[in-house]
Amino acid sequence: MGRMLNWFKERVPVSGVQLAELSNEPVPNHLRWWWFCLGGTPAYLFVVQIVTGILLAFYYQPAPETAYQSVQRITEEVTYGWYFRSVHKWAATLMIAAVILHQMRVYFTAAYRKPREINWMIGMCLLLVTLLIGFTGYSLVFEQLSYWGASVAANICDTIPYLGGFAKRMLLAGDQYNQNTVPRFFILHAAVLPATLIGLIAVHIALIRLQGVTELQLEDEPEPEKKYFDFFPDHFYSELIIGLVLMILLSVLATVFPAGMGPKADPLTTPEIIKPEWFFYATFRWLKLFSATVAVLSMGLIVFMMFTWPFIDVWLRKITRNEDISFWIGIIGVFLLVGLTTWEALQVH
Repeated sequence: MGRMLNWFKERVPVSGVQLAELSNEPVPNHLRWWWFCLGGTPAYLFVVQIVTGILLAFYYQPAPETAYQSVQRITEEVTYGWYFRSVHKWAATLMIAAVILHQMRVYFTAAYRKPREINWMIGMCLLLVTLLIGFTGYSLVFEQLSYWGASVAANICDTIPYLGGFAKRMLLAGDQYNQNTVPRFFILHAAVLPATLIGLIAVHIALIRLQGVTELQLEDEPEPEKKYFDFFPDHFYSELIIGLVLMILLSVLATVFPAGMGPKADPLTTPEIIKPEWFFYATFRWLKLFSATVAVLSMGLIVFMMFTWPFIDVWLRKITRNEDISFWIGIIGVFLLVGLTTWEALQVH
C-alpha cells in the first residue's frame, strides 16, 4: 500500500495541505441553511439523471414502432428496470422543482444585482434547458398524452412570428410528427441538452468562483462580524447529507409511486383533453385564457423580462425610489404562477 501511495505521489505531486488550501474556501454563514444553497440539489439530481438515463438507454429503442414497447419492457421485464425508470422520472421532477426554487431564492435575495447580472441570465438559461430536458424526456415514452402534447407544443411554436415555422421543424424533424421525431427527441434529450446544461453549469460555477457567493445579512445575526465556515469538510458534508436524504426520498417515491404506462400513442385518435407535465401547467392554462398569438407573444415578453430583470430592477428602483419594489413584484408573480398551476391541476384530465 505504501509503495502504491509513493508511486501516486511521484506522478501527482499534490500534498494534503495543498488540497486543503485549495478546497477550504470560506463560505458565508447563511449557506448553512439548505434554502440558501439550493444549487447543489439540482446538480446532485442531474448526476442521478445521467446515471439512470445511461442505464435506461441500454434498452430504449428510439423509433415510433419500438419506443413504447421498449419502455414497457424496461418497466415490466428488465431486472430493476421499473426502479431505475421511476428514479429517473422522480429525479427529473425534483430537479425541475429545485431549479425553480433556486432561481426564486436568487431573485428574492436580490443576488442578481451588480456584478452578477450575467450569472442571473445563465441561471435563466439553465432553467429553460432543464424544462426542455423534462419535455423531451416526457415525449420519449410515446404514450397518447405525450404524443399529442408534443404535437400541440410544435403547433404553439408555429404561432411565433418569423421563427415559429423553423422552431417547429427543428422540434419535430419535419412539418409534422413523423418517423424522425422520436429519434430527434432522443438526441436532444440524451445528448444535445445535457451537454448544453453541463457547459452552462461550468460557466455558472466559474462565475461564482470568480465573484464569490453573495453576502447576505440575516436579521437575527449581529451586524459587526460576518461569520464564515470552511467549504471542506463542513459544507461538503452538508451537501453529502442532502444527497443521501435525496437518494432515500427518490427510492421511497420510486417504490411507492412507480412510473406506469399510459395508452400507446395513436395518431388517428385525438384525446378529449391533452395534459402536459406539471411544470407546464401554468403555461398551458395561460394558453387557454388568450388567443394563441397573444398568449405566445405575452409569454415571450415575460421570459424576456425575466432574462433582463437585473437591468429592469435598476430602472424600477430609480423611478420608484423603493429598494423592495422587485420583491413585491416577485410575490405577485409567484401567486400568479401557483394560481395558474393549481387551476390547471384541478381540472379533470
